Amino acid sequence: MPKSLIWLPTVLEEAGLKVSLCPGWEDRGHGDVGRIFGVICHHTATPGKHGNMPTLNTLIKGRSDLPGPLSQLGLGRDGTYYIIAAGKCFHAGQGIWNGVVNGNTNFIGIEAENTGGADDFPWPEIQLDAYHRGVAAILKHVGQSHEWCAGHKEYALPQGRKSDPVFDMVGFRISVRDILNGNAPPPRVIPAAEPAQNGKAGRATIRRGGNNDTGLVKQIQQKLRLEQDGNFGPKTEAAVRNFQSKNGLVPDGIVGPKSWLILDKI
Repeated sequence: MPKSLIWLPTVLEEAGLKVSLCPGWEDRGHGDVGRIFGVICHHTATPGKHGNMPTLNTLIKGRSDLPGPLSQLGLGRDGTYYIIAAGKCFHAGQGIWNGVVNGNTNFIGIEAENTGGADDFPWPEIQLDAYHRGVAAILKHVGQSHEWCAGHKEYALPQGRKSDPVFDMVGFRISVRDILNGNAPPPRVIPAAEPAQNGKAGRATIRRGGNNDTGLVKQIQQKLRLEQDGNFGPKTEAAVRNFQSKNGLVPDGIVGPKSWLILDKI
């Protein structure tokens, strides 16, 4: 039977965020949640992991010392929200925030992919922006202010038990507050296609899971020396991210106008 948080994908998508559904998410959880008061922010702290969301499987299945799911949401480095569970997750442990002590029952947990070390700082701008906007969207939905967003390091007891997330939570909440109050700039949206030139329409923006033009996908695959099957799947997405990183682009795995421009030089 689906758990209570089945509204998560819609709320995040309506905020203009990228969403990926993990199979079975609707029924996943250690029972159901109670009343949701807010959000607890985490980072994964998985050493040496630099893909988009390499910790996803662990968040779903858990660790040897703690069964999954370990959070309702995973946040990739490209700003994609992975919907892991609609029920209760073991993300909070012992702690308190605004008088609420049942973190697993009363807070949604977001695990953002980051090692927590100097090798993963500063965070990608696209990921931090998605973090702010996702938290704001959830708090708006449950009717709470920015003060109901806590870092795990702030919630956890005894104090000092947790250090995540590594960024400043006061500044984070200010950004969330500005979004809730309508004072933040709109999110930067990738154009749906290149600008038209000489009366000819530009190439469409291509991404995994999209309604993609097979011929354009094959062009990308040919440029990146991949099997040209016309399917923008995980291997193609990984190759696009790698290409973008090497060329100073945001490694979001989406081939928009900026990526097309550099691909044309190959």
